[in-house]
Amino acid sequence: MSAAEVGGVFHRARGRTLDAFSAEKEREWTGPFYFIQGADPQFGLMKAWSTGDCDNGGDEWEQEIRLTEQAIQAINKMNPKPRFFVVCGDLIHAMPGAPWRKEQTEALQQVLRNVDSEIPLVLVSGNHDVGNTPTPETIAEFQQTWGDDYFSFWVGGVLFLVLNSQFLFDASRCPALKQAQDQWLDQQLSTAGQQKCQHAIIFQHIPLFLQSIDEDDNYFNLTKTLRKEMADKFTKAGVKAVFSGHYHRNAGGTYQNLDMVVSSAIGCQLGKDTHGLRVVVVTAEKIVHRYYSLDELTENGIEDDLMDLMKKK
Repeated sequence: MSAAEVGGVFHRARGRTLDAFSAEKEREWTGPFYFIQGADPQFGLMKAWSTGDCDNGGDEWEQEIRLTEQAIQAINKMNPKPRFFVVCGDLIHAMPGAPWRKEQTEALQQVLRNVDSEIPLVLVSGNHDVGNTPTPETIAEFQQTWGDDYFSFWVGGVLFLVLNSQFLFDASRCPALKQAQDQWLDQQLSTAGQQKCQHAIIFQHIPLFLQSIDEDDNYFNLTKTLRKEMADKFTKAGVKAVFSGHYHRNAGGTYQNLDMVVSSAIGCQLGKDTHGLRVVVVTAEKIVHRYYSLDELTENGIEDDLMDLMKKK
């Protein structure tokens, strides 16, 4: 099943924007709203991790199907509805060219069909979606299946930027594509820097850092030099927050006025967190977020103090 066949649930990004939202109608601040962030459904990882074969395992994904269905059911029950549901990468586990990739993709698309058609889906590319070292071919495959790998959109006066963080990790096999994203990003940040938006928020798979801008380089963050360069660029433009996944644990920290938010996974947990989603409330002054387990959201919904923030104009 192609994304086009899934119908109204997939508002695929095309032309570096998201057709779910009209930029003209959404540029003005109209009051508080909220959205839902998830990350790493990564169909296939739970089996691969349990067998200790993350490179070649992953021939089952029933657990991930069940968890993603639970996440969607919880989101669909929310009232008022979130403005959108963003999934911050690693949609599936099988790397480009690996076994089970087609089957995992089709399974995830089937599940995502159940997202309420009034809640647009925003899909971010992760390393398992485009490869640890992406190529023009793997990027083209992602675009054909899920839409653009980087794009921007407006919601309620807030500018949202979706980045392909693999270009920041290793663009050795696609330098021209990285350069194109860099130029595009500079143009987008220029708009944000001119204070033409209430807030600017970024979504990317790999965090800039897990806890501190000065932490050592590792698999789960960007290199020190690059993360500082990007963080300075973001703070200069007035970006308030970066939301990411990749770590399969909750983490995060601040750098100057930038909130680096690392959310754990819908799917496989690599730490002590629960399968969950993050509720993000955007007010005129600030961005407030809270991670919920899927069971908490299913049973109790969003807590009153967050809902109250949306009543303040």
